[in-house]
Amino acid sequence: MATKEGTTNELAVQFNVGGSEIKLTPKIVQEYIVGTASQITLPEFKFFVELCKVRQLNPFLKEAYCIKYGNEPAQIVVSKDVFVKRAILHPQYDGKESGIIVRDKDGKLIERPGCMKLDDETLVGGWARVYRKDKKYPEYMSVSFNEVAGRKKDGSLNFNWDKKGATMVEKVAKVRALREAFTEELGGMYEEVEFDGSMPERIEITSHEADTPEKENVSIDEI
Repeated sequence: MATKEGTTNELAVQFNVGGSEIKLTPKIVQEYIVGTASQITLPEFKFFVELCKVRQLNPFLKEAYCIKYGNEPAQIVVSKDVFVKRAILHPQYDGKESGIIVRDKDGKLIERPGCMKLDDETLVGGWARVYRKDKKYPEYMSVSFNEVAGRKKDGSLNFNWDKKGATMVEKVAKVRALREAFTEELGGMYEEVEFDGSMPERIEITSHEADTPEKENVSIDEI
């Protein structure tokens, strides 16, 4: 619950995640999560901490990010690992498959597992299937590369989508399929790669040492 604290009467939100007590204030989120380059607003702070509290996310373990650039609205994104880990821990989870969709030199569409694309093929999209023990059919998701690819203001692909397009589009399909399969657990959470061209091409998160014991330097691994 939100409480008032200290001589500055700064709003504070405290909640428990996995046995660790998390305390977030506008100052803590600004300095340790966002960085000092761009200032978040109070509504952005409230949205971020409510998402963390409701979805049991620990931002000090880099499970959630509040990314702010200039006067643009803050983007609240969740680590890719959160989607996979929560699905795996669900008792009805029964595995997943994912890959890319390419068009070969003869114009034939191929749905291929993994992210390997040959030089003479055109990357068309990504796909994923997530299986649940309590459902007869898997949750299937396919996405178009051109629809979800991140682009610069001039329309060209940003760095990651230009150099690692197959990996990126496969991730989008996988995250969306996981969210559809486990709506109650993952609904309302979005991963950075889903924000197409609205995100800067290179994300730099300012890291600080915190006094709280739960703060660790944990990287976001590719899934």
